[in-house]
Amino acid sequence: MKHYFLFLALSLSLFTSAQNNAFLGGENLTFTAGYNMSGLMTDFAEVTMATSNVNTKSGTLLRLKCKATTYTKWDNFFKIRDLYESYVNPRTLTPYLYKRDINEGGHYTFVKYNFNHKSRSVKSLIRKKSKNFTSGFWDRKTNVKINGNTKDIVTTIYHLRTLDIKKASIGDSDTFTVLFDNEQTKFRFTYVAKETINTAIGKKECYKLRINLDNNDALKGNSNFLWLTADENKVPVYAKFKVAIGSGELKIKSATGLKN
Repeated sequence: MKHYFLFLALSLSLFTSAQNNAFLGGENLTFTAGYNMSGLMTDFAEVTMATSNVNTKSGTLLRLKCKATTYTKWDNFFKIRDLYESYVNPRTLTPYLYKRDINEGGHYTFVKYNFNHKSRSVKSLIRKKSKNFTSGFWDRKTNVKINGNTKDIVTTIYHLRTLDIKKASIGDSDTFTVLFDNEQTKFRFTYVAKETINTAIGKKECYKLRINLDNNDALKGNSNFLWLTADENKVPVYAKFKVAIGSGELKIKSATGLKN
């Protein structure tokens, strides 16, 4: 399931970065996740993205939460219960805390990143357990050096929606950096078209974006695309991708609490 979130993660440094005017706490997006099984695209899971305000001693943070859950009929085949969440500045989306809690087919992984932007470092905890590993969990604690613009994957997904894409030209491209599994991964983005597509929330004019990974083979070829609504919300409404063991797609199912 991690490929869905890797696929969605974009940061368009080529475009003008702005304050967050695209969403507030209380937004909820629901998607259907499909996978190509024996030549047939089959819906097998639900993915949700939700925002909420969290009060702390020093102020209010915005919680960005992404969940993936297989439909009940697929649990015996390959059960997925995944949670990704980030706690960020609500205006600038600067990340402070990131958590990833993954349970896929009996394999468990927990990741926590504490960001220190002053020292450009991340305090990382990775905890794993396999159904074939009987001696319990193992932990790895590490301090990871990062670049000044490196973000976690959830923050990056939402950061994309704050950027002024309408000022870009067709064919423009750039790269960005996401910290995933303690590795800084470079994504390359190309703005390929503006298209109008039919979705479950209506017919939408969209920015069509192509994504490639530099020096990483998680995504294959040039067939990985994301469609964002060409309005102030920039809602991700459709995505399709290709990986080593097949292809998949995400389709929006519902959207509530939109700011604009």
